[in-house]
Amino acid sequence: MGKSPVSLHARLKLAARRRLGRFARAENGATAVEFALLLGPFLLLFFGLIELALVYFASMTLENATIEAGRQIRTGEVQTSGDNSAAGFKTRVCARMNWLESTCASRLRVDVRTVSTFTSSSGLTTPNTTCWDPGGPSSLVLVRTYYDWPLITPLLASALQTSNGKRTLGFTTAFANEPYNSSAAAAVSCPA
Repeated sequence: MGKSPVSLHARLKLAARRRLGRFARAENGATAVEFALLLGPFLLLFFGLIELALVYFASMTLENATIEAGRQIRTGEVQTSGDNSAAGFKTRVCARMNWLESTCASRLRVDVRTVSTFTSSSGLTTPNTTCWDPGGPSSLVLVRTYYDWPLITPLLASALQTSNGKRTLGFTTAFANEPYNSSAAAAVSCPA
């Protein structure tokens, strides 16, 4: 004769309790479970730290490249050369950012403009349209470069992004051009 459904149900319930009790007392996989729980936050922190270091390193590279390329404007080398254009100056900056050179041309924006006084440049904001006015001898020049760094780490991206998952790195340098010759600079009108 077959067993009644009640006794079968009771047996299944008792077997499930035994298995659950054995599972609760088992310590064989405790380390693996703890490792699995901590792996995600650890990897997020690790890769976030690496990306933050890369952003800092890219920022320092942009700063040095801007200063070095700006020196060529200050001495009049850019103004008297055959390639006196924003694209030529951008190429000069990218050449000094050699570890980022492959993506530099598409991610770099350059804004070079003359100012009447150094204090008048403090109110300038990030331009929507860039300008190219390296000035002439003894002109006061403001050089600003912007590099769009793509962020990958999820939480870092939400904390650092300035637009569309990217962090815009920027650097500004201001200087007076040297009196490299006696000719005046051509007037250029830059948007504010």
